[in-house]
Amino acid sequence: MMETDRAFDYRRALEALRNGVPNRDAVRELGSNQREAESAFLEKLSSVESSARDGKQVPGLLIAGDFGTGKSHLLDYLEHLAVSKNFVSSRVVVSKETPLFDPAKIYRAAIDGAEVPGLNGEAIREMIQRLQPNTQRYAGFSEWANNPASGLSPIFAATILLHERLHNDPELVEQITNFWLGERLAIGRIKQGLKQIGASGNYSLKRVKIKELALQHFLFLARLILAAGYSGWVLLIDEVELVGRYSLLQRGRSYAELARWMGRVEGEMYPGLTAVAAITDDFGLAVLQEKSDRDIVGARFRGKETDEYLALAGRAETGMRLIEREALPLQPPDESTLAHTYQQLKEIHAKAYGWDPPEIPDVPAAVTSMTRRMRSYVRRWVNEWDLKRLYPGAEVSAEEEQQITLTYDQDESLEHPSEPSDEE
Repeated sequence: MMETDRAFDYRRALEALRNGVPNRDAVRELGSNQREAESAFLEKLSSVESSARDGKQVPGLLIAGDFGTGKSHLLDYLEHLAVSKNFVSSRVVVSKETPLFDPAKIYRAAIDGAEVPGLNGEAIREMIQRLQPNTQRYAGFSEWANNPASGLSPIFAATILLHERLHNDPELVEQITNFWLGERLAIGRIKQGLKQIGASGNYSLKRVKIKELALQHFLFLARLILAAGYSGWVLLIDEVELVGRYSLLQRGRSYAELARWMGRVEGEMYPGLTAVAAITDDFGLAVLQEKSDRDIVGARFRGKETDEYLALAGRAETGMRLIEREALPLQPPDESTLAHTYQQLKEIHAKAYGWDPPEIPDVPAAVTSMTRRMRSYVRRWVNEWDLKRLYPGAEVSAEEEQQITLTYDQDESLEHPSEPSDEE
């Protein structure tokens, strides 16, 4: 890469850091100081493909830290690591548009936020277009999908056959691709395609509920990614703490979904997929204890006295135990970390603008690092160097970033499931 191109990358990284939202360039340059989390993640990646051959899902990793302490930056860095090791990676941010309790919306967000090694644009779509049915990997995938033990509706096996053989109907092939990406596809349209290739009656096709279909999509795509020649699929779920603002029942469903993606639901596996989720470190105290979710959620679900809610109660309790007992805490920046990051940023700023940035006095010591966030330091340093470069000799000082207080007050506007629940 030419030197001018590298300078542009450095400037782009600094721009992202000024805004408090590190991009790929910033993540690549700064790396991560969370060695324990990085090591645990790499260990999980090393066994995804072999576990998939045994029909098993590698348990996920839950990380916890205060608001603004670097959870999102760490997820960015783990995504960088995953892609560098030939994994498809999907970043999902829990939000009003993507509630954690709704698998259909999580799936669509995972498709939209997917990064596939070597591919750009609509990466999953392009990956599907490059599938090679004549490979041994793909043959194994097709055989698995046609096995009733796969856990898939016959709809998926039928669409695989059509995608392979229906060369005279590109419109239906496109509709099938869209179906694999999470859109709806009428069963009647599939039957028309099967008739075209002389396969009518080969599959018993029935309508599947949206939530169940979404979960089957995850199961299907994880295997498809392996068939396409990749090492597996990593699901990165950010801002799980937003769950604390849902209503009680939707919080319970979200805990159950967290247990699912962490690979802790008994009898339910997504081979080829592993997940990392990030949550605030006070969630257990502020929500599970002070809102009494730990005591109320399971009892509320069991009180409905149905098999579905009995199972949901157990999964929700598993999710809550994960948050309380197994979340890996992020390490706050110590004096060494701050000094190292400061020096990295100084070098990046120098390369970005071709100058020698002056020292910024009073680089904080570890005793003060506990009361301020790494992002606050980074933005202060970058902004001060910007000002000193633009106004040499002037007395300048960047304003301190105001701390943001997170609230867990209920907000029902955050709940928009794909289909109405039976309470609504």
